Amino acid sequence: MTSPIDIEGGGTSVVVDGEPGPAAKGETVKLEGRSPGQLMWLRFKRDRTGVISAYVVGFFFLIGLLAPLISKLYGKNPYTVYADERPELFDSAGVPVQPNGGISGDFWFGLEPGNGYDVFTKLIYGIRTSLMISVAVTVAVVVTGILLGVAAGYIGGRTDYFIGRVIDFLLAFPAQLFFIASMPVVVSLFVSPRDETPTYVRVVALILVQWFLGWMGLGRILRGTALALREREFIEAARVSGASSWRIIHKEILPNVVTPLLVQATYLLPGFVTAEAGLSFLGVGIVEPTPDWGQMFSKASTELVMQNDITYMFFPGVSMIIFVVAFNLLGDSVRDAFDPKTAR
Repeated sequence: MTSPIDIEGGGTSVVVDGEPGPAAKGETVKLEGRSPGQLMWLRFKRDRTGVISAYVVGFFFLIGLLAPLISKLYGKNPYTVYADERPELFDSAGVPVQPNGGISGDFWFGLEPGNGYDVFTKLIYGIRTSLMISVAVTVAVVVTGILLGVAAGYIGGRTDYFIGRVIDFLLAFPAQLFFIASMPVVVSLFVSPRDETPTYVRVVALILVQWFLGWMGLGRILRGTALALREREFIEAARVSGASSWRIIHKEILPNVVTPLLVQATYLLPGFVTAEAGLSFLGVGIVEPTPDWGQMFSKASTELVMQNDITYMFFPGVSMIIFVVAFNLLGDSVRDAFDPKTAR
């Protein structure tokens, strides 16, 4: 038989068959609350789509990081010209003799028409190149958005006016046309037009060009968030207590912009992946022999490949679609986990 009894301090205990419960014996029963981060994590784990998407995205990043090891275990690399090394695998036009692009036990995804690169290693190294560039651009955009957006929103006045006009001016640029037109100009700043452009110069140019016109959207969002936060009571209390502007931004503003920051970052990165691939496809990004998603699309669009090996487009195309869709779904799940009242 059980019955509740009052205990000192307003609590209750339960008597079970005449025996007092833990509280009646003097033991303290603690009820621990969960932080907003823990609640967000619990909501995210219950979202099956988000969890699956996170595993898919993690798989792509793992493939990119382990590309050299996978290539070593596979026994091939993306730079060997098999049209010269093993000419018996190709006909006179440079097309693999075996069907489906030469897919076999030796070449899992076949051989590239023309030079005869191994498609499997070229794909995994292409994933590595595209993700490396896109992550670098995303980090640069996030840092710039935080510095300028939060500063404009919290400081206000002339600082807000100047940064706001810069954002408006840059948003007026046609981004894709600017990317195409400015890439050769940026590359020429590092290398003479008479010299061959090293791959690292093209990578740096891609990062700079995408960063230059990629931070304004995030900066405007963070400006609006900081503008709303600076009028809140806890910010006023921090000012009254004598806290410096840097301390208020660091301790009060930044923790409260984490939500829009993470959500926007999950949308930015796949956008930069497709933008980088588009530039390489148009010939102003990564070029052969460096593997890259966009460079593979460019090769697949040539007449030789389109007429003789339609399967070549399949592997990079499906890979990019899966990655971009998974990352966008992950962004939706992160948004819903931070704000459970938002309906997808």
